[in-house]
Amino acid sequence: MASISHRIVQANGIDLQLAECGRGPAVVLLHGFPELWYSWRHQLPALADAGYHAVAPDLRGYGQSAAPAATEDYAMTCMVGDVIGLLDTLGEEQVVLVGHDWGANIAWACVQLHPDRVRAVVALSVPFQPRPPEPPTQLMRRVAADRFNWVLYFQQPGVAEAELQADVARTFRLVLYALSGDAPSNLAPRLLGGLPAGSGLLDPIPEPERLPQWLSDADLDYYVAAFERTGFTGALNRYRNLDRDWADLASLDGVIIEHPAQFVGGERDTATRFVDRRPMEQAVTSLRSCIVPGCGHWVQQEHPRAVNDELVSFLHAWTR
Repeated sequence: MASISHRIVQANGIDLQLAECGRGPAVVLLHGFPELWYSWRHQLPALADAGYHAVAPDLRGYGQSAAPAATEDYAMTCMVGDVIGLLDTLGEEQVVLVGHDWGANIAWACVQLHPDRVRAVVALSVPFQPRPPEPPTQLMRRVAADRFNWVLYFQQPGVAEAELQADVARTFRLVLYALSGDAPSNLAPRLLGGLPAGSGLLDPIPEPERLPQWLSDADLDYYVAAFERTGFTGALNRYRNLDRDWADLASLDGVIIEHPAQFVGGERDTATRFVDRRPMEQAVTSLRSCIVPGCGHWVQQEHPRAVNDELVSFLHAWTR
């Protein structure tokens, strides 16, 4: 199995840490919240063994990559700029983008804003969603009413940080468990829409008796060490730009995606269970989908073999 190497590169004016593996057509893997390049630890060698140059950066604000201080430096235009800058640094005219969670949203935006730089796109967990008719936080406040909404909870600087950083090991144990396929099926929906306003994020999550089988003590320790060093502000600032993104990207309203695309979701992921995928099916003209049985939100970590098989099959179809 190919080994993973690391380096720091300059892209879009900031330092990005890369984990990379293999030689061949480039595949860039974009992680979500609260994750790291490490979320792709199973995919990097598998893609390398299949004949690809797999590259997984720590996104800005995460891990060993730069963490600008200003909230607006985490706007979607900045995140997309990092990806395009990374392609320039790598000398790649076109790549396949694979994104999970926020990484999926960044990948979709890259396709829309820079269609000539993306050969194909794969989204894990988060389907493409067209621009809403009003600023997202305004819509969320109306829908949430008197219930806790975790995205709105993340908006006020310092509030979520205080809870998440108080005990980083506990934060990761609870969050990774709660959104996984190992948790009771009613837990994630309750956390994401069934709690009263004024709730915190972590206290309603029961402490798991043991870590899920897909998450070792060493895996947990890797995340904990990284976030104890960086804190969560850089990661949370992505959420604090939702309304700015809505204004910045108004020109993308109604844009159709004609690139080859694949969606991979977990059967027990709330984004798969409760997000309407019909708008994606209408806006993405060349789409194939796969739902992984028994899987939660952390699809590439929970069921790496299934995800690797899907990725390699898709890549062989569009890069050979």
